[in-house]
Amino acid sequence: MLGDSYPPSAFYFKVLFNTTKGLVDTSFQEVSGIKATIETETYTELGENGSVYQLPKAPSYSNLILKRGIASITSPLVRWCSSIFEGDFSSPLEPTDMMVYLMNEYKVPIRSWNIKQAFPVSWDVDAFNASDNKVAIETFELRYTSFSRMT
Repeated sequence: MLGDSYPPSAFYFKVLFNTTKGLVDTSFQEVSGIKATIETETYTELGENGSVYQLPKAPSYSNLILKRGIASITSPLVRWCSSIFEGDFSSPLEPTDMMVYLMNEYKVPIRSWNIKQAFPVSWDVDAFNASDNKVAIETFELRYTSFSRMT
């Protein structure tokens, strides 16, 4: 593949939300939380004092963390989060699928992850500090049911 070097750089990526209005491309400073874990349960067989088994449980997934400069009120992600955090749950919560792409220098996706049924569980605005000269950052934390590696 053109520009597909190993190991890939982690600074150029793209996030797409699959909404009822189509795919929404959103820029972020940082994406983290694409993580699956399988815990085990200890099982001791009756009558076998020396046999202890570790049985796998269903996978669990971390929350997806998205960080970026504070966007305008017209941002589709801000509108979605506002409807959840500022609403009264009179409308049903609508999870959405997402894609996270790691891109090469030619803007071609070289790795991708399909995030299933994501919805916001936290929305945080970093502290404002008059002695700092930093970009004002907002952080979105999304819960999801699973992910799959596509490329």
